[in-house]
Amino acid sequence: MQLNKLLKILFGSKKETPAQHPMKKYLIVGLGNIGEKYAETRHNIGFKVLDELASKEAVSFESEKLGTIATFKFKGRTFILLKPSTYMNLSGKAVKYWLTKENIAIENLLVVCDDLNLDFGAIRLKAKGSDGGHNGLKDITAVLQTQEYTRFRFGVGSEFSKGRQVDFVLGEWDKNELKSLPERLDRSAELIKSFGTAGLNNTMNTFNGT
Repeated sequence: MQLNKLLKILFGSKKETPAQHPMKKYLIVGLGNIGEKYAETRHNIGFKVLDELASKEAVSFESEKLGTIATFKFKGRTFILLKPSTYMNLSGKAVKYWLTKENIAIENLLVVCDDLNLDFGAIRLKAKGSDGGHNGLKDITAVLQTQEYTRFRFGVGSEFSKGRQVDFVLGEWDKNELKSLPERLDRSAELIKSFGTAGLNNTMNTFNGT
């Protein structure tokens, strides 16, 4: 016993760093398609929002399994930003992997995507709901087997003629949209941080419709 006490005094005892409580970790998923040809398209607004947030927080994305990851801390919360590398329609696999790997509760999952049913630049946070015809959300719902996750819909408008929906969402922003985009991206980044710190309901009340 005396020897053990002496060894502890001389060398100390290593203390394990406790894992962060899962309720203080957030997985923020931006939906998009990988590759330069998609980078500036409307359908990739999820990637663009996360790029803006990462830039504001001075963090960089690094290639990891099933996507690129950037992490930052804000007001005691850890935000893990994920841009899946699986292409839009297969996003669910990446989302499930990172939720499991980081032990993040599903109520702390936020998925950022484009929405044709909202005017350009409109932002809307929803606690749950259908995929609304969005194939990225459809796959996430199928893989997670639930619609009970929060989604952040960024309006891209619907200024296209009948039968031209795909061309529109895979098209690039027009000049007027490009002028307004920086302010909208800034607002979107603030929404995401609010989601993690102020909570879902407060964030909806503050940001929806603004």
